[in-house]
Amino acid sequence: MPPAAGMLSLRRLADAPEGDRSARARLAIALLVVMLVVVAAVSTATGASDASVLGVIKGWFQQGEEAALSARDRLIVYEIRLPRVALGILVGAALAVSGALMQGLFRNPLADPGIVGVSAGASLGAITVIVLGSTVLGPFVALFGIYALPLAAFLGGLVTTLLLYRVATRQGQTSIATMLLAGIALAALAMALSGILIYMADDRQLRDLTFWQLGSLGGATWSKIGSAGPIIVLALAATVFLARGLNALALGEASARHLGIPVQRMKNAVVLAVAAATGAAVAVSGGIGFVGIVVPHFLRLIIGPDHRYLLPAAALLGASLLLLADAVSRTIVAPAELPIGIVTAVFGAPFFLWVLLRRRGILDL
Repeated sequence: MPPAAGMLSLRRLADAPEGDRSARARLAIALLVVMLVVVAAVSTATGASDASVLGVIKGWFQQGEEAALSARDRLIVYEIRLPRVALGILVGAALAVSGALMQGLFRNPLADPGIVGVSAGASLGAITVIVLGSTVLGPFVALFGIYALPLAAFLGGLVTTLLLYRVATRQGQTSIATMLLAGIALAALAMALSGILIYMADDRQLRDLTFWQLGSLGGATWSKIGSAGPIIVLALAATVFLARGLNALALGEASARHLGIPVQRMKNAVVLAVAAATGAAVAVSGGIGFVGIVVPHFLRLIIGPDHRYLLPAAALLGASLLLLADAVSRTIVAPAELPIGIVTAVFGAPFFLWVLLRRRGILDL
């Protein structure tokens, strides 16, 4: 094959041209948009209180006692339910897209921020600010204000991601065994350091940290969304420029370079996007695992590995999945609330085991 023809073939592969799955991917994204709208509407309209969105709308046109009731409904809908739904959408999208980015970077479907220790590193950064924010890190908190917590989580996730990539990758090749073992080691180290900080915490901080580590959207407020939302949105927006590079990277680093992809710069961008999205999500919701591995892997089975479609589809499905998990956590032990991290682990851990067994050929499904 002439060099020019070979280069053209590689470019076509990297750009993931229209094929049998392109129409299916577009249809899937359209359906996921509808699904997210429906799930968000249902989450906003339901809860322990009898407040309803319809009651809020009626309150706009009514006076007297009925208007007072609608004022209560407005408070519940606008200050409790809507922030929770908005936070769930942001966190679910961030975790799912982070998983897809890591899997594309490592060229391995088992990479996930929660499994390989990135979430643990982000948690360490957040816990450090929570425990030491009023003492040693007082100047840091005073300087960055409401952004101190997501920034610290971002730095923790960034350091962990860089260490993981440095240890697991040699000459452009990533060993799955090394990646998982390095992730376990980094997560254990981060958890040990977190344990020391938790031991130093007072009773109030300890109660908050215990519930926070299991993951929850219960403390959602507009101020939290204002602190973490811009970071997550910027990280997700950056993925638009990474899709073609990740498609090329699937062919190998040498082929990606021949296609004109600045491989090292793209890797750095992926690491920064993962650290920012995961760090901000962990800072406001705590530890929520398995979303980053379940969503991208499931979508690859349906729409294929083209990151032009995979990344937006992962954001939509991740958001819907987390809202559904939150609905389960609010209703399964009502009127109490089950930490959402437990719900995602119950469904995500068996899926992860299925992926492992399937890759080893034990399951022929």
